[in-house]
Amino acid sequence: MTDVKTLGERIIANLEKVIVGKRHVLELIVISLLCEGHVLIEDVPGVGKTVLARSLAKTVGGKFNRIQFTPDMLPSDVTGVSIFNQEKRQFEFRPGPVFGQIVLADEINRATPKTQAALLEAMEERQVTVDGVTHSLPQPFLVLATQNPIEYEGTFPLPEAQLDRFLLRVRLGYPSLSDEVKILTEQQFAHPIDSLQAVAPLEEVLAAARAIRDVYVSPAVKRYIVDLTGRTRQSADVYLGASPRGSLALFRTGQARAALLGRDHVLPDDVKAMAGPVLAHRIIVGPAARLRDLSADRIVQETVYATPVPGGSYQTQGGTEHE
Repeated sequence: MTDVKTLGERIIANLEKVIVGKRHVLELIVISLLCEGHVLIEDVPGVGKTVLARSLAKTVGGKFNRIQFTPDMLPSDVTGVSIFNQEKRQFEFRPGPVFGQIVLADEINRATPKTQAALLEAMEERQVTVDGVTHSLPQPFLVLATQNPIEYEGTFPLPEAQLDRFLLRVRLGYPSLSDEVKILTEQQFAHPIDSLQAVAPLEEVLAAARAIRDVYVSPAVKRYIVDLTGRTRQSADVYLGASPRGSLALFRTGQARAALLGRDHVLPDDVKAMAGPVLAHRIIVGPAARLRDLSADRIVQETVYATPVPGGSYQTQGGTEHE
């Protein structure tokens, strides 16, 4: 897994030229890239959500498209439309902005449910169907969606089916005092993103995405993943728990995290580290818990704390045992 670790460090180091002091978030973004999964970035305006998406596209040399969601958008504004060609006497498909490799769905919760639903097929099946004809999306295909968790006026909350299709939910947060001073200094004359270069060709990214699937996950760790997800469904504070897609997301992100750390096997610590970003947005907090101001993140933390970690050794594919 040395190659995956080297590639990950290269991508993160390049992104850190633009996104200052957020290494943990950048690691999560790289994990989602390796897992070919989508990310929901939920944070207040001005912390770098859009810049992060643009920087990632530049770093991997992928085609970047931006969709600015508004209440008057139509599904065809996202997927594309068939237009009749008078010369050829036939319909031609004009692809929409979703036909990119790094797609920024900016303020996704400002679009109506009908327009939001236009992304469902694209995010899950990597294809778009327009007028009965299916069009494949390019690889890799990563949706980075943003939403403002503070301002709810004129917004349409994402339905559970849509939230479940996001591999991770992350928050950037405000920078520290020293990091904010560094941002001012670096952007005094020009924005660092203007000089950002591609350091990870798409072929390398796709090869790394295939490689992480070979990371070994022991039966004990698999049971731990399923037990952890299952407990979110049994919690008295939860109205709806995480789906089996959540278990698969924990499994895959655990593999990616292990590979980024140079290991060829997944440890329970990998699962613990990914539980919050993977599961919190997949559960619906019960009414009684909401009255107690109990958040989904807190419930996941308590679930991780209460779930027994498998004991004994974790044997890798090569036969080496790790306590």
